[in-house]
Amino acid sequence: MTDNQHTVVVPKDIADLIPVFFANRKREVETLRTALAASDFEQLRQLGHRMKGVGNSYGFAKVSEIGKRVEDGARGTDPASIDVCIREYADYL
Repeated sequence: MTDNQHTVVVPKDIADLIPVFFANRKREVETLRTALAASDFEQLRQLGHRMKGVGNSYGFAKVSEIGKRVEDGARGTDPASIDVCIREYADYL
């Protein structure tokens, strides 16, 4: 497995929801970029918080981990760290 590949085991009862999950996450990347460009740290905090919850709910711990970092960066009004997180998130998806 390369650095760009991740194995995630998804519960069978939610497997059919994964395409919608990823479509929503990809839209979320654009929302994050827009919020960062507007320096809307409250929206970034909320988005990061939501990412934390939804990632683990669907078995994607990496989404939750990045969400926590976005939330923390927003609390600290640290646009550089949030930008790194958004890029990592886009690459992960």
